[in-house]
Amino acid sequence: MKTKIWKGLNLMMLLVFVFSVVVQYNDPDPWMWMAIYALAALACLQELLWNDNPLLVPAVVGAIALVWAISLLPGVIGKVRISELFAQFEMKGDLMVEVAREAGGLLIVAVWMQAIVIRRILQQRQEASKAV
Repeated sequence: MKTKIWKGLNLMMLLVFVFSVVVQYNDPDPWMWMAIYALAALACLQELLWNDNPLLVPAVVGAIALVWAISLLPGVIGKVRISELFAQFEMKGDLMVEVAREAGGLLIVAVWMQAIVIRRILQQRQEASKAV
């Protein structure tokens, strides 16, 4: 059974990820960013619509996003202040700020995919214990 809060959070994240796909049109390399956000949106949609959805999509998307974010972080940690991430939203600014934003987006994907996986595992365990 899925709670209304969980469904609401998944709907919110679905909309966030769809919005993220849409705003990638002006990125120099939009396709890979559109793909990761679209796959995250798919995982949210899957979570909303099916009770017995497999863990493969959120687990793989989350792992890819986490590894990708980790690969970007060494280039920006200690070089970009958090306030800079919100100072200007156009891509005309510093390249390191853009990379930091990209890493942040990937971390959001990774964290939410992990939340879906954990929630699903706990739900499966609960259902298994009721069956015994």
